[in-house]
Amino acid sequence: MTPAVAPLVLTLGEPAGVGPEIVVAAWKALRAGQTPFAVIGDAALLRAQDVPVAEVGAPGDAHGLFCSALPVIHRPLPSPVLVGSPDPANASAVADGIEEAVSFALSGEASGVITAPIAKAPMYASGFRFPGHTEFIAELTADAPYAGTRGPVMMLTARNLRACLVTIHVALDQVPELVTAERVARTARVVHESLKRDFAIARPRLAMAALNPHAGEGGALGLQERDILIPVAEHLRAEGIDITDPRPADTLFHDEARATYDAAICMYHDQALIPVKTLDFWGGVNVSLGLPIIRTSPDHGTGFDIAGKGVARPDSLIAAIRLASEMAAARAAR
Repeated sequence: MTPAVAPLVLTLGEPAGVGPEIVVAAWKALRAGQTPFAVIGDAALLRAQDVPVAEVGAPGDAHGLFCSALPVIHRPLPSPVLVGSPDPANASAVADGIEEAVSFALSGEASGVITAPIAKAPMYASGFRFPGHTEFIAELTADAPYAGTRGPVMMLTARNLRACLVTIHVALDQVPELVTAERVARTARVVHESLKRDFAIARPRLAMAALNPHAGEGGALGLQERDILIPVAEHLRAEGIDITDPRPADTLFHDEARATYDAAICMYHDQALIPVKTLDFWGGVNVSLGLPIIRTSPDHGTGFDIAGKGVARPDSLIAAIRLASEMAAARAAR
């Protein structure tokens, strides 16, 4: 019988970083379970990790052999890999792997994409024009049908916290001008819809983090809450979205507070990342919401300083694979 949910597809990321070793560690941890995946990357690089490799043609071939060998869609690299030293000559292969993985997901041959970390500098040196994975995948899926509010919205999740970003990689002094009513409302709609579609939460509860200390203290410590965030929250509630007025961020993330909502709408990068990394430094997951495909990734970088030393932890990648599998099952059940 054909499985109800297709296998996942995983990109190897920057080949000179920790990607190959954490991919192998994740396969060893998950091979006895129900989360099969195929890897797009150089099979020789993975065989060098002393792991049985089965070269396959598509993610679906992972069924039946995942427990005994790591399924790899072999895409040889143009340049030899020196662990810890990225080579721009391999950057185009890294980008091609992401594009192929997205194509598998769009066609239904893969139920989701997990991306191992990439290094931005060699990608930019090779002509890559996107800030990162998220924006690249958003463009690759831009023409695909999607019944919902378009993202991408970045969600970071660990344990029972889902923190979703209104602004991402921008300087702090630029944040206030980017916290607009339109941007906040779109983020909240994307998150609300995704919690229902991808996380099987029938009545999502959203908490809005304030931009300013003490939620602006009635205007004494900033006007964004009074002039932008409270009116947006009122408008969203009129649409049927359960969202709070802006709440002081310093009281939003402790145990009791987290029990009152399913996701927090955060205004800037560190407002979301600090609580996630404090809760689970090793196991956080980055999720792209509001796209036609499921995409998750580990919440860490390439680790050039520890690559090849056998100390890289696969916790975050394992969590990303498991979450992608859960999201795929939720979509399939709708």
